[in-house]
Amino acid sequence: MKNPCHAEQIKSLKRIEGQVRGIQKMIDEGKYCVDILTQLKAVKSATATVEGKILEKHLHHGIKASIDDAGSMDAKIAELVKILKR
Repeated sequence: MKNPCHAEQIKSLKRIEGQVRGIQKMIDEGKYCVDILTQLKAVKSATATVEGKILEKHLHHGIKASIDDAGSMDAKIAELVKILKR
């Protein structure tokens, strides 16, 4: 099965990358811990948003395509449960 395109998430991932670089700079400069924690929380939230969008697309494309094949559907559900437990 072909994977859905997640290219629209690249913009968000690049923004997250910039945020992480900013946090590294804050640490290098000895910035206030609460400010660093605030930025870390923002990165965590942003990555969760990207994760949710990719998961949603997977559910719409991967799981939906598996509905006709019960064995395949069970494997897809097991795969998702394993990922979500990490």
